Amino acid sequence: MKKRRLGASGLKVSEVGLGCNNFGMRIDQAETKAVVDAALDAGITLFDTADIYGGTKSEEFLGKALGKRRGDIVLATKFGMQVGDDENRRGGSRRWIMRAVEDSLTRLGTDWIDLYQFHQPDPDTPIDETLRALDDLVTQGKVRYIGNSNFSGWQIGDADWTAAGATRFVSAQNQYSLLERKVEFEVLPACEHFGLGFLPFFPLASGLLSGKYRRGEKPPEGTRLAAWGSRAAAALSDRNFDKVEKLTTWAEERGHTILELAFAWLLGHQVVSSVIAGATSAEQVRTNAATAAWALTPEEVKEVGDLIS
Repeated sequence: MKKRRLGASGLKVSEVGLGCNNFGMRIDQAETKAVVDAALDAGITLFDTADIYGGTKSEEFLGKALGKRRGDIVLATKFGMQVGDDENRRGGSRRWIMRAVEDSLTRLGTDWIDLYQFHQPDPDTPIDETLRALDDLVTQGKVRYIGNSNFSGWQIGDADWTAAGATRFVSAQNQYSLLERKVEFEVLPACEHFGLGFLPFFPLASGLLSGKYRRGEKPPEGTRLAAWGSRAAAALSDRNFDKVEKLTTWAEERGHTILELAFAWLLGHQVVSSVIAGATSAEQVRTNAATAAWALTPEEVKEVGDLIS
């Protein structure tokens, strides 16, 4: 597994990262360990979780599964979305950040977080307050680097300007896939300009780019879209299937699957540092990790993008 720099920082991460949102929600502790073990064996070094995943169980399960191997990986977690039913346990205020980081450190069973990410913008708190609190955590050694998630392009620029010599965001994490490309308008250009590494989540468009769904058929039992019920109708639209079929043909003509293409196309963008994908089994981890072997040329990246524009 190759590694890439996370933006303009000195931190390097594996080209494929492991999203840990299924831990404590769709899989238990034993299954989590199997997924983590497979990820480590495959050369994955970026493990991405959040305080809210699995009702806080994700961090706990991940910490236990890593054990003494914690120092071998880049541990990324997030804060900012509401934890539980208490409206005070959310946001980017100094008061909450200082409590949130201690809670995450305890659940993860570690003394430091490699990448601490602001999960979503907080309209009630000045970004300056958030950044100063995060800068203090870096100074204290509890956090190594900081990132943002679900920020717009102007918010990325505003945060970089506001940091003014203090600790800057080194990464941005937003939804991005062959079927969801809104970030191309503002977010990716902002990341390139300000030196942030981009971390796309939902690279398989909730499974649509995995090859497991068929036009006119119900989602297979146990899949993400099957659990969505009526909400899955928008994702399983004819418009999306038109694109999926074009992409499937393009990949198969070159001896690959649409799943491999989904990862390779994202990694074909220089601003992308790692593609984060969730998994519920060791086999799924190994499949995702293997996709990093296919490298598209810049011309192929453009061709694929144009194919479904």
